Amino acid sequence: MTDPYKVKISHIQRAAYVYIRQSTPGQVEHNRESTARQYALADRACQLGWSKEQVVIVDEDLGLSGSSTDKRSGFARLTREVALTHVGIVLGLEVSRLARNNADWYRLLELCGVTDTLIGDNDGVYHPALFNDRLLLGLKGAMSEAELHVIRARLDGGIRNKAARGELRRGLPVGLVWGEQDGEVLFHPDEAVTGAIRTAFERFAEFGSARRVWLWFRSEGLSFPLQTTPAGMPGPIRWVTPTYHALHQVLTNPVYAGAYTYGKTRFERYIDEQGAVRKRVRHLPMEQWAVLIQDHHPGFIDWATYQANQARLDSNTRPQPHQAGGAVKEGSALLQGIVACGHCGRRLMTHYRGRNSTPGYHCAGKDLVNGRGVYCLNVGGLAIEQAVADAFLEAITPGAIEAVRLSIGQLQANHDGTLSQWRLEVERARYEAERAERRYRTVEPENRLVARGLETEWENRLRDLSKAEMELRRREQQRPTTISPEQFQRMQMLGSDIRQVWTATTTTDRDRKELLRTLLEEVILNLKRAEGHAHLTLRWRGGAFTTLDVPVPRFKPMGPRTDEDILSLLPRLAALYPDEVIAGILNRQGRTTATGERFTANQVGSLRRYRKIPRFQPLAEPPSGELVSIRKAAQILGMNTSSIHRWLADGFIAGEQVTPGAPWQIRITEEVRARVVPEAPPEYLPMLEATLKLGVSRQTVLQRVKRGELDALLVRQGRRKGLRIKVVDQQPQLFQ
Repeated sequence: MTDPYKVKISHIQRAAYVYIRQSTPGQVEHNRESTARQYALADRACQLGWSKEQVVIVDEDLGLSGSSTDKRSGFARLTREVALTHVGIVLGLEVSRLARNNADWYRLLELCGVTDTLIGDNDGVYHPALFNDRLLLGLKGAMSEAELHVIRARLDGGIRNKAARGELRRGLPVGLVWGEQDGEVLFHPDEAVTGAIRTAFERFAEFGSARRVWLWFRSEGLSFPLQTTPAGMPGPIRWVTPTYHALHQVLTNPVYAGAYTYGKTRFERYIDEQGAVRKRVRHLPMEQWAVLIQDHHPGFIDWATYQANQARLDSNTRPQPHQAGGAVKEGSALLQGIVACGHCGRRLMTHYRGRNSTPGYHCAGKDLVNGRGVYCLNVGGLAIEQAVADAFLEAITPGAIEAVRLSIGQLQANHDGTLSQWRLEVERARYEAERAERRYRTVEPENRLVARGLETEWENRLRDLSKAEMELRRREQQRPTTISPEQFQRMQMLGSDIRQVWTATTTTDRDRKELLRTLLEEVILNLKRAEGHAHLTLRWRGGAFTTLDVPVPRFKPMGPRTDEDILSLLPRLAALYPDEVIAGILNRQGRTTATGERFTANQVGSLRRYRKIPRFQPLAEPPSGELVSIRKAAQILGMNTSSIHRWLADGFIAGEQVTPGAPWQIRITEEVRARVVPEAPPEYLPMLEATLKLGVSRQTVLQRVKRGELDALLVRQGRRKGLRIKVVDQQPQLFQ
């Protein structure tokens, strides 16, 4: 194997490549002797007959694993040069430095055998084209791969064995630290940190939504702890503005429930669109976790509460077909997310109709009737919701007085919890200011460069302390007033008649739905239109059932009817033309009456009066403003046509359309021009700020603008162009 005849003149005429690799950056930093031995292979190449100018050092792969060729640019360059017959010999300290898997190793052997390239290591020189040398090199490659497998199996087995006992020290979330004993987990010594974590769980128990907990932290101006130090010791805590992701991680982490977990994820290899091998992390369900030890350490909540929280979070997501769920929204549909179709079992969808946005429910499962798809269930929601609300109020009336007393205590406890967080904030700010003062006083007066920086830091800490103290005083002054005996007696009377609280203007639709979900789990609606009633099955939490029959309008047998598109077109035409002109328009469009005849002025008049559509009245004065097309309106207002279409759909700009599908026409008036401005006044807020301040969704804000409840302007230029909403602060009182 070390015979000198293997090195021929044809080999020496080509370059000698020395491949150098260490598996990790830590090995490169600490195992310097191994790195030096690999660089010394250049002298070995000179001893075999190559000059120093012919020796090429390939060390781009230092700190990279040899388990695959991914990201190993040095090995790829070596393979490419061997394939181009530019290499006479490849030198490596051992086989494991070149590759840790047989696929890459045999690929290199195949190329070396075809291109007459030698391979040398610490034991000798080999020619892959010779059977004995190739057999020995293959055996060395197999041993190298087996060695890597054994090392990994030993390490992984030790880690899993220690994790099974709950003693493997891994990263802990903020609020928990490792103790002195094996597997001991303790609360963070900082009371402010643990207080913030407990507050998050308390607010979730009240609100039932991670987003509402996040909004509460933002509205109260509270900070949240963030820890980025390695596991093992309590590192420095940074207090930052809370994010939704941080609060969601706290609510979903089982470690806060006193459980020790390991193996919640696994790495998977896959081939991407470019053909490269990638790795990804796959989150496993709880039943597939490698280790789950309940009651391993004291937690902020117990395991039963953690499971209930996960079920509530899962129910807040958009539900799948035939599944319950969905977070409570701002709409007035009382049974949103909990009502199911008694015919097919699907969850009913909500809709709103009419000027007053009356709620209704329909089933998304469609059946073909007379060649047309129709909903298997579509019903108005007022009567059904009233029946469900009556049943709910009747069920909770015995405990209403106790609920009033608990709500008063909860209100006081919420305020006290916020004040405790701010007191801890003041205490922490005072400590930071005192520490900055001590650092400033210990510096030598002559060292002005350091003294100026420490003085600036001290001033900043004092400024933060002053702000925290002012905020604490302001919140202490806003403490809820003590309930007098007369007021408490009146609230008890309200508790005895809980319907007054249910119908109070200060009770929002979201509050009603939250109350309803505390006892009611599901409502099954079986519509029997021909019999004139809807059969409701109320499934309460705990397994009890209640059945109700609610009257609904019957289906009446009808003769020939006028097409729906004609009925929808008639009000628009009647506002612009007299009956004889409308008849001519409908006839030119090829439309006919219910009996298949041509329209006449008398028939149009009869249909209009039956539908209670007012007749055309010519205006005494022509309407103000110019009636233009959308393209012309975009030029006048300095906007894009797409923006005009969007504002038409949102109701921000009014338009006229003679018939469905016809071009829209915009009447440019001074009022329209005044609502499109280059710059909005300060009291008008962007859409995102308006939704956060009002606590509603963007669609709700647009509906309020359309109904005229909110004033809005449109900024048409600049970096902050878009819709601006005028929001007026309102502080509703309890039971106003």
